This record gives sequence, structure tokens and C-alpha cells, in this order.
Amino acid sequence: MHKSSAWPLALLYAALIVFASLYPFEGWRDQELSWWAVLTQPLPPQYWTGFDVGSNIAGYLPLGFLLGLGAVRSGAARWAVLLALGLGSVLSLGMEVLQLYLPRRVPSNLDWLLNSLGALLGGVLAWLLHLLGGVQRWAVFRQRWLGDADAGGTALLLLWPWALLFPAAVPLGLGQVLPHLEVGLAQWLEGSAYAHWLPLRHAPAQALTPLGYLFCVAVGVLAPCLLTHLLVRQPWRRMVAALVWTVVGVGVTALSCALGYGPANAWAWLSPPALLGLAVGLGLAWVLAVLSWRWSAVVALVGLALQLGALNQAPQSAYFAQTLQLWEQGRFVQFYGLGQWLGWLWPYATLVYAAARLTQRRPTL
Repeated sequence: MHKSSAWPLALLYAALIVFASLYPFEGWRDQELSWWAVLTQPLPPQYWTGFDVGSNIAGYLPLGFLLGLGAVRSGAARWAVLLALGLGSVLSLGMEVLQLYLPRRVPSNLDWLLNSLGALLGGVLAWLLHLLGGVQRWAVFRQRWLGDADAGGTALLLLWPWALLFPAAVPLGLGQVLPHLEVGLAQWLEGSAYAHWLPLRHAPAQALTPLGYLFCVAVGVLAPCLLTHLLVRQPWRRMVAALVWTVVGVGVTALSCALGYGPANAWAWLSPPALLGLAVGLGLAWVLAVLSWRWSAVVALVGLALQLGALNQAPQSAYFAQTLQLWEQGRFVQFYGLGQWLGWLWPYATLVYAAARLTQRRPTL
């Protein structure tokens, strides 16, 4: 049996499905329908499109694949397909039943069947990959590069590109939660005796200087590289991984800008401070590749803490706030809503992970 990152990734993807299925989490009321009403609807439903069919299958296929992959990596390959189908089908049926209490959502037994088919196909894909030796080759590659690295650190690394997909005020600058926290607290405390405690910041937020902007971008590149240092032993492999993460970060940020501002503006974020920040972050990752894993954890803690302090004291531009509102309220939210939370929480989870690693006794890398 192996500790596979497929399990935490499957759990996180299931959370995305719950988010997309029940958003916007308001208007709950009992429509006096039994839960089995979903199963007794006529097939096919009155209104359906080819897009609905494809999206319902595609939406659950990654979940089935991750569940099947987790079963394979845990030594239960014979149960991979059944596990993927069973858990995926149960989750889908639960979401359809809960949608009975949301007037804005339309539950459907066709959706349940298509979701189950998607989970089944994902499980079959993981099983076929195992039969063809793909999982074993990945296991050898992972062992060669990461050794006995824990699944939590690997999952954090794999989640970093997803966290970048949701727009950030500063490229690769994740974790800017204070503006959103202020708005949420203001709504929650409105009319109460504690409303005068806000705002949390007593002075107007100052825009980042070009040097501060450069620093935030550099730490944004450096963070996944230092996280890699906690998992990879050899300096030359750390350097290769740093180059890969930099390329991935640039590509995903360009994709995020293309989705938010249009394809013509995919590279508009590459200002001189951002370019220098990318170069500085990659250069530091190469220079620090010789550090032990403990010192890499310390540098990660200090760098992320300084970056988060700078980001959360900086204001958001009105243009960025408008774009963010389109993502939060528009069609993107059902597919990238969890990405918003990942973008907010990824650096804090990395801080916790690095701090937890420092409390462990491990051989010096």
C-alpha cells in the first residue's frame, strides 16, 4: 500500500462538485417532494441539450479517475472501477436530492445517470492505465524524484496551478483575503454594536511600489519551489523542478488573464516588475537548491509571511474588482469557485505544512 496524493485530490474535487451543484447556497425550502422523486422522473427529461450530456459526464470523470487511481495505488486495483462508480454515483444522487430543496436548481435522474457514467469511465481509465503500466511508471518516477515524500506535500504542489487559475490582483500573488474578510465582516456586523470596529485597517491602503510588486511575484514563483525542496533531495532535480514550476505558473496566469480579460490580454500582466520578479524568483530557487529541507522550510515561512503581509495591505484596483465580480457571479463560478478558495488559502496551507514539517525529525536532505 502507498500513501497516494490521489485521495486528498479526490476529496478536494468532490468538494468542488458540491460547490458547483449547490451554488449559490440560498433559497432553501421544502418543496414537499420525496427524495426518490429524482429517481421516478420520466426519461429523457423534457429539456436537455448535448452540452448538458457532455458536461455531466466530464464533470465526474476526473473524480472517478482519482478514486480509481487511489484504489490502484493503495493495492486494491481489482476494486478500482467499482469504487469509482459507487462513490461517484452516491455523491451525484446526494447532490440531486439536495437540489430538490433549491428552487433555482433542477434535479434530474438523467444527470445522476450521466454523472455515474462519468465516474465509471474515470475508474475504467485509471484501471486501464494500471494494466498498461502507466501507474507503475508514475510510481517509479515519483519514487525517483520524491522518495518517500508524504501525500500532503505532493497534493499541495499539484493544487498550486489550480489555485493560480482564479484571478489574482498581483500575478502569482495568492492569499489576498483581507479585503474580502472586511466586506464579509461588515455585512455580518451591520447594525450591531460591533460595527464601529471596522475597518480592520485604520489607514487607507497604499498601492504596492514596483519593488513591492516585484517581491510579491518573486515569492509567488519561489513558494512552490521551496515546497519542492521539502520533498526532493538532489539539488539538480530541485533546479529542474523550479524551471518547470515557473513555466507552469506563467502559463496558468496567462490562461487566467485570457479568461478574465479576453485572449488578447493574456500576456498583459507581464510588466517589467513582473518579468523581473519571475527572473528573481527562479534565480533564488536555483541558488537555494543547495539548502537542507529544514532551511528551505524556514525560508518558505519567512517569504510567505512577508508576501502575505504586503498583499493584504495593498488595495485592489477597481478594474480588477469588476473582473472578479464577473467571475464570482457569472458562469465561471460553477467550475472555478473552488479555485477562488484555493487561491485564498493555498499559501496559508503551505505555511501550516512547512511549520508542521519543522516539528518532525527527519534526516537532513
